[in-house]
Amino acid sequence: MKAAIGLKARTGRAIVVALAGTREQARVIERSEMKLLPDGAFAPYHAAENLAPAAAEAMVKRDIADAHRLAEAGISAAKSRVQAAGHDVKGCGVLVGKGIPKWTTHEILAVHVRMHTAEGELFRDVLVAGAKACNLRLRTLPERSALDDAAKALGINRAKLDALLATLGKEAGPPWGKDQKEAAAAALVALAL
Repeated sequence: MKAAIGLKARTGRAIVVALAGTREQARVIERSEMKLLPDGAFAPYHAAENLAPAAAEAMVKRDIADAHRLAEAGISAAKSRVQAAGHDVKGCGVLVGKGIPKWTTHEILAVHVRMHTAEGELFRDVLVAGAKACNLRLRTLPERSALDDAAKALGINRAKLDALLATLGKEAGPPWGKDQKEAAAAALVALAL
């Protein structure tokens, strides 16, 4: 059966929802989280905030490399689990941000709000890169308007999408909050590829 994976980034982790079937007959086949930072690591820019410039740069680069490695490994593992359950993974939907300027690490660390912004973009970007590295057809949705854009992409109104997500949540059981709903919406859009 055709399947797709939906991903929503959080600080140092990602919400994973895999769906199988069709938009009208989708069912949740996996709901999990994957790590985007190694155990003990913290939000990269925040962790580097009080370090000397060279040490901060090295730490941020290391954490970004770790995030890329863990995203690819996590997506690959999710894809393998879905395939092992007898499904054909057709695509991956990822919630993305609006992007940031090409700030240097020093420029990011100089303004606290930039640290939050840069970390949000980092974790979303590694999911996009990970999906591509796993050879998954990619669909992205703007995180700020994910559900509205998913409804539009699916050719349904928002009320119908909300009802579909509520049904998926009842079948899946808790937790089924905003993060899981948005990851599921991304998976639905990817399922339609």
